[in-house]
Parts: sequence; structure tokens; C-alpha cells
Amino acid sequence: MPESLHLPLLVLAAVLVMAAGLPGWRRLHYRSFWLVAGYPMTALSVWASWRRVALGCGLTKKRQRYWFTLVPGSVASTGLVKVKRRFQRVSVDTRPFMWLPKPTRHGWRVTLHTLEGQTPTDYSEAAERLAHSWGVHAVRASSPRPGRVVLAATVRDPLVRIDQLPPSTELLRVTVGRLESGTPWMIDFKTIPHWLNAGATQSGKSNLANALIVGLAPQPVALVGFDLKGGVEFTPYEPRLSALATTRAECSALLADLIALMIDRMGLCRMAGARNVWRLPPAIRPVPVVVLVDELAELYLIGDKSEKDEVARISTALLRVAQLGRAFGIYLFCSGQRIGSDLGPGVTALRAQCSGRICHRVNDPETATMTLGDLDPAALVSARAIPAETPGIAIVAGQDGQWYRARSFYVAEATAEHTARTYAHLAPDWDRVLNPEPHDIPA
Repeated sequence: MPESLHLPLLVLAAVLVMAAGLPGWRRLHYRSFWLVAGYPMTALSVWASWRRVALGCGLTKKRQRYWFTLVPGSVASTGLVKVKRRFQRVSVDTRPFMWLPKPTRHGWRVTLHTLEGQTPTDYSEAAERLAHSWGVHAVRASSPRPGRVVLAATVRDPLVRIDQLPPSTELLRVTVGRLESGTPWMIDFKTIPHWLNAGATQSGKSNLANALIVGLAPQPVALVGFDLKGGVEFTPYEPRLSALATTRAECSALLADLIALMIDRMGLCRMAGARNVWRLPPAIRPVPVVVLVDELAELYLIGDKSEKDEVARISTALLRVAQLGRAFGIYLFCSGQRIGSDLGPGVTALRAQCSGRICHRVNDPETATMTLGDLDPAALVSARAIPAETPGIAIVAGQDGQWYRARSFYVAEATAEHTARTYAHLAPDWDRVLNPEPHDIPA
């Protein structure tokens, strides 16, 4: 073999070996493969194809430009066309200016300069078309400031496989899963004090409650349970609960305790000149209370006229807690299989107080509409499209005002029960929560 062929053959062999190793590299360590090999080619492809993609997705605008053209001037008697060169105003399709895409953990993001008359909604409506044009899993649009839109593309679904539940280190904040953007899904009661969690059987609703209990159990908070299934959901976690109500009568009494607790803390804040309990000195700051409600609809169902007054009292008390509880360290996490306006105006009023919304797979459109209908129609469509074979998937109203697909970490019931028993010594006595003594108030 001639020596002049040795180098090309060696280069060809090296290329073949690298090509054969790419699938294994991608499977073993996708993150490094994406940053080194996948992202550069994807960025060039996206940037080069942006003009035709924007045109196909209806994101271009017609603008008048002077263009040097050849146009017919006149026709001679011989039938020949005389052509003269000149500048002429023509309409051209102008695309939004695109910066170079930047890599993210699960894809890339790019900043665009919007054209005249465009809004971020135009890009949100074209998100699905953009995803199909670029061959990615999903594209989400956001606007950090006027005149700019950020497109975040996810190459593959990050919710197919998720990690285990990490420990929660900050008070009243629990990382319960992952958002479709790849970032942690956090439930932060200090930022969003009240949550509404809807989901059918086997949709992941109870698993989310388990993750929340596991995250809150090691924290210095009082957990209160309303279990209208007769106690079958929260009784295994009773060692860590400060109070548990399993019937509607017990729920009514426990809500009365919460109202009395709230009034006492109002007086404490007023005497100290504080707007809420978090502005009180640590020495007199009362313990936070997180109220977990399961089967919310059972609190509002009326079987006969004798139950009407009791339901009215419960509805009013729960709404008062939702309206005033945040300032006094009382937070709600309400779950239910069916949450509809047919349950009465009390549910609608409670929904308005719950800024946090979580919608798993539901059996009826009314529940999805009740949970997400006042946020974004696109969120409602995504919630109805959640398949039954993906438990834990939910549509979440994020703390930034946007909605996301998310999936909660799987938490086995045995794990949650073990956590409740392990941290049972941290459960404050309910009588002392209602009537704290100076030495009982945590620093």
C-alpha cells in the first residue's frame, strides 16, 4: 500500500471509531455528549434555518425594501422587451433577529427581538409548530422584558426519568419533583401560601402529598390533617401530625381551633407592631402550621337539609383561613379528585385564594377547568392530554406566574410512614400550639 494513503486511512478509521462510539457515549453520559457533540451542530442548524422556520410558523413581517431589480421597460414594435435597471421598493419577509442559541441541561435557549406589533403570545401560540420544525420535544416562550422573547427548547422529555426526593433544608420549602425545563419543582409556602391539588385515582395526587410530608417532617412545623376518607390516607402519618380530623364534625371543630389560633396570633402581631409572624422576634415567633386537606369535595357535599348549616360553617371557616392565614403562619394544601363549581360558591371562593395550582390527570373537564381555567387556556389543554400511564405528571402554576409540566418524585408509602415515625418527636402538641407558653415558643 502506498505511504500516501496511510494518513487518509488512519483519519477515516479514527472517524469511524468515533462515530461508532457516539451512541454509547450518548447513552452513558448524555450531558457531556450534548455539550460537546450535540449542541454545536444543533446551534448552527437552528440559527441557519431560522428564516424559513419563522416564515413557516407565521412569525415574519412584510417590510418595504429598496431592491435592485430588472423590470420590463417597454415593448418595441419588433416584439422585443426592452429592460432597464433601476431600484424598486419591494415587499420582503423579515424574520425576528435571533442571537446564538445557548446550551441548557436538557436543550438550548435563544433570545429573539420581536418585530413591530408582536407579543410573547404570538410565540407561545407557535411553540408547537416550532418544536416540530426543529425536531425537539417541546418549546416554551417567555418574555424577560419588553421587545424580547426567550425560546427554551427541550430536546428530550426530562420527566421520563427523575431522581429521588432530595432533603429539604429551608423552612416551608420542599422540592417535590422536576419541571419540564429540568429545574426543581418546589412548593414554597412562604412564597405561595395556599395550594389546590386536583387529580383522579392513580394520577399521583397522593404521591405528591407523601413527598410533601417527607419534606416537611424534619422541619419545625406543625402538620394538621383533614382526611375525609375516614382516616385511611393520613392515619399512617399520625405520629408526625399535631392534629387529625377524619369526619366532617371533627373537621368543623379543628377549623374552629384554627380560627381561634389565627385570632390569637393577630393579637400577638398587633402588640408587637408586626404585620405578620415573620416580622416577630424569633423568641416569640409561633410555630408555622401546614394544613393538609384530602378529599376536599367531601367538606362541601350536602346529603340532606340537616347538613346544610354544617357545610356552610365549614366553608366559611376554611375560606377565612385561606384569606387571613398566610400572615399568621397558617398554610393550606387542599387535594381532591373532583373540584367543580357545582359544589357551591364556597369552592369557587377558596379557589380564588389558592395561588398555587396543581392539576394531575382528571376524569372530568370541569375539574381541570376549575383548577387551571382562569390561568391559561393552553395549560388546560395540556392537563387534559396527560395519559393514564404516566402517574405523577401534572400541570403546575409556577412561582414566576407561568405554567409548566412537572412530575413528582416517587415516594413509597412505607418511606413516608418511616419518616413520620422517625420525626414524631418534632410534632408539636396541638394544645400547646393553641395555648403556647413562653418556653414552648421555638427560637
